[in-house]
Amino acid sequence: MLPLPDAIEEVAGCDPAAVPESLLSGSTPLVLRGLASAWPAVRAARASAQEAIAYLKRFDHGRMPVVATVAPPEAGGRVFYNADLSGFNFRREEVPLAVALDTLRKYLDAAAPPSIYVASTTLDTFLPGFRAENPMHLGQRDPLASIWIGNRSRIAAHQDVPDNLACVVAGQRRVTLFPPDQLENLYIGPLDHTPAGQAVSLVDFAAPDLQRFPRFAEAMRHAHTAVLEPGDAVFIPSMWWHHMEGLDPFNVLVNYWWRRTPAWMDTPMNALMLAITSLRDLPPHERAIWKDVFDHYVFGYDEAVDAAHIPESARRVLASLDEDRVRHLRALLVQRLNR
Repeated sequence: MLPLPDAIEEVAGCDPAAVPESLLSGSTPLVLRGLASAWPAVRAARASAQEAIAYLKRFDHGRMPVVATVAPPEAGGRVFYNADLSGFNFRREEVPLAVALDTLRKYLDAAAPPSIYVASTTLDTFLPGFRAENPMHLGQRDPLASIWIGNRSRIAAHQDVPDNLACVVAGQRRVTLFPPDQLENLYIGPLDHTPAGQAVSLVDFAAPDLQRFPRFAEAMRHAHTAVLEPGDAVFIPSMWWHHMEGLDPFNVLVNYWWRRTPAWMDTPMNALMLAITSLRDLPPHERAIWKDVFDHYVFGYDEAVDAAHIPESARRVLASLDEDRVRHLRALLVQRLNR
């Protein structure tokens, strides 16, 4: 018997015109009940799926196709790998958004429809005007706003580097979160062959195989969950594992991603990939040496202590980083990689 997850901490009564800075700058997940409840899109969805579809169509300019992920009915909405992880259980099709919406409407009453999932579609590009009618003000942040549209779906637990504010527009959605330190208990699949860009847990949350994945029971002791209604939102801090389920025949979610670092900083995943190619297979004693080097220059670095013996004007990348220093370092790295 798996442990039951705790509830995600909840906050009610937030104003989408002024979400408290303390909520968005923390490192704790939060459910913000009713945050987007005044959105016209949410009001349409509460009336019916058909009205939600009609509302979305108002903003569809039809000039470019969206990418729809399609899986057969037997997938049960789980967007995942095939049996031996050599490929995937879905295909991707480029279709007009109106076609995707009409197809979802066609299957609203089907007992076992194919899974149809229009994922991570940039709002301002594909639905211009939607954000103006359904605003979310996040202070000085300039987030990437995306929309996710589909029927019942199960998206495997994964991490994202940016902070994430996800607002449910249509349908119920269950979110299950795990702290970043549950990496080893979630049985993560390949880093370089993934369903949608991020490495995912191989555990089927609907039917976990504890013989194959015994440490998943430990992960569940640290889990937090909530079922979100239209108008509710969840704040998912950077690198928290999240498993997302669309529970109804028609689901829409709008999310906002932002990082707390300058745009010129690279993604840590690139550093991880390079570390795998250059460090992981070293002899153990050499790996231990490089671990100390990384602790000195990266994880424990203090310029005032570790570079005090170098004149400030000569510290270069050992000084506080800025756009110019990072551009120089990136050019040097590209030069070395291309040798």
